[in-house]
Amino acid sequence: MLKTIIRLGCVLATCLTAFTATAQAPASKAPPQLSEAELRARRNAWTVGLESGQLEGLYPRLAADIQRVLDDGDNLRVLPLLAYGASSNLEDLLYLRGVDIAFTQSDVFEYFRTVRKIPNLQARVNYIMRLYNTELHVLAGPDIRSFEDLRGKKVSFGPPGNSATLTGPIILQRLGVEYQPLFLDHTSGLEQLKRGDIAAVVRVVGKPIDQLAKLPAGSGLHFLAIPGMTLFDDIYTLGELTNKDYPTLIASGEKVETIAVPTVLAAYNWRKGSDKHRRLERFTQQLFAKWDKLQSEPSSPKWREVNPSASVPGWTRFGVAETLVNASAGEAAPSPATSEEFEAFAAQRGSKSARTRAQKEQLFREFEAWRAKQGGPR
Repeated sequence: MLKTIIRLGCVLATCLTAFTATAQAPASKAPPQLSEAELRARRNAWTVGLESGQLEGLYPRLAADIQRVLDDGDNLRVLPLLAYGASSNLEDLLYLRGVDIAFTQSDVFEYFRTVRKIPNLQARVNYIMRLYNTELHVLAGPDIRSFEDLRGKKVSFGPPGNSATLTGPIILQRLGVEYQPLFLDHTSGLEQLKRGDIAAVVRVVGKPIDQLAKLPAGSGLHFLAIPGMTLFDDIYTLGELTNKDYPTLIASGEKVETIAVPTVLAAYNWRKGSDKHRRLERFTQQLFAKWDKLQSEPSSPKWREVNPSASVPGWTRFGVAETLVNASAGEAAPSPATSEEFEAFAAQRGSKSARTRAQKEQLFREFEAWRAKQGGPR
């Protein structure tokens, strides 16, 4: 019993000694406090402003995906900004402080050249990546059977700055149709169209548009078909609207030919070596490095429609992105059988000699989708 008490006493003494030594040990130094100037510099060093669009659109969802995947503390911080849409975004990219990157669309240069008369856009703004396509929707009243019937009539393009205010005027200008432009919000424009107060509403957005897909059958409203792609295939690709997209507006088995407008992730072309250029360089490198994460859930399924190496006619790719695309192409060159397979695919579709660039591009996208399902390399 005495031995047990002695042993317990030794253990307690040892624990007390260790506790005392720990209590007397000097505390670890607290991290040095940064001055406000140092905090400001750290917060701004690798921050980029990414302008998206209106909250109900797709741009903010994609911007949120980019932020979630690319954000890396003080090493890279992406700040998504809500804005008005494609046209307004380019203007902000040119003139608004804090905007380094913006979602816009491929025909924005055409609009700013011909309508806004702004010069030298291709040198001032580059693209990092071509994204998904959006379709032109021209929904007209019962008495409007063609674009020519819109002559002198009221046409709403949605609120100022959104995509339709950009594409709509280009289409009508090239068709030589004069009209009365209105810029009503989408809900008000649709209501006025139903009442017959205006002739048509124009939307440029990925199909289907939920608001239009829910229109009742027998309304008399219908989509206008684009009368010929040869007028537009320098900046647009071929698109279509089907009964599957709009079952109450398009009869089963029928389709409405339209144009598709590529979405573009654009960047201001800052001087190489500048602070802004360094930020864009890091952003672009991380975008390509983490591409697989962007294409997986919970990101938008639209990312899975994107081919990062796709080009944008009339645009210059940002130099860092061009380097990464070329490096990727060297690592994953297509198999020699690709051209033969494409010819066979085109022959099966009855499209061995597509008439326009837009039709060829559309056919090749269909081929890529088919080949991916077969497990073949891109």
